[in-house]
Amino acid sequence: MTEVLVGVLVVVLLLAATFAGASVRILREYERGVVFRLGRLLPQKGPGLVYLIPFVDRLVRVSLRTVTLRVPAQDVITRDNVPARVTAVTYFRVVDPNKSIVEIQDVLAATSQIAQTTLRSILGKADLDTLLAEREKLNDDLQQIIDDQTEPWGIKVTTVEIKDVEIPEDMQRAIARQAEAERERRAKIINAEGEFQAAAKLSEAADVISQNPVTIQLRYLQTLLEIGGEQNSTVVFPLPIDLVGPLLDAVKDRAGGAGGSPAGEPGGPDGPAPESKRALTK
Repeated sequence: MTEVLVGVLVVVLLLAATFAGASVRILREYERGVVFRLGRLLPQKGPGLVYLIPFVDRLVRVSLRTVTLRVPAQDVITRDNVPARVTAVTYFRVVDPNKSIVEIQDVLAATSQIAQTTLRSILGKADLDTLLAEREKLNDDLQQIIDDQTEPWGIKVTTVEIKDVEIPEDMQRAIARQAEAERERRAKIINAEGEFQAAAKLSEAADVISQNPVTIQLRYLQTLLEIGGEQNSTVVFPLPIDLVGPLLDAVKDRAGGAGGSPAGEPGGPDGPAPESKRALTK
């Protein structure tokens, strides 16, 4: 009799443990429970201990953590008829667990399909330059459109990033040539602006020198000093006749005081001295 009672007690304890295991669930902090009682939706459960009626309630766990969804590479044709292969990544999370279970069958697959179709639609309306240079604006447009479409499912799309853009090699070479031409254009513009500024400064310097002729002599001396500092074996430097004129007159007066030269001879009063002076002037 005692053995029978012990056996019955063991069976009762096993049934109680099975009942307790079927009626108690533990949900983590980032998890929520969607409970159906005989097919009818109950209020959201969790986190912590959740008590269920065995064989009556059914619980579905839903994670609230952000999901990283890689959008497969999509072949798109931009508005300027350039083929491109684009990959993207989408970050989303569940904000309403009940809707994510009741409103949609597979929220991950549905969000992936929405992201792919939206990516092809938006990038097909943009040209290649916009696709390469204005990714932030395209990312914002993609995020807003995908978020609006997934909102009824209890999904919040936080970020959409265009990861990579692949274009044909001939188009890459064309872009490289375009960039090179743009750099050459900028270099020519900068060079022209520099010459224009230098010409303006030279004009101002000429105005200053014209007001005081002595400054040109100081400039000649400064130039001689700069040339003398360089390691040059031969220096050819033109001098204006105004500087050497007094020296020529002194030499001429000294020669005349010493008796001068006969008329008609080189260096005499009727000789080619003026031509020599003009030659020196040249």
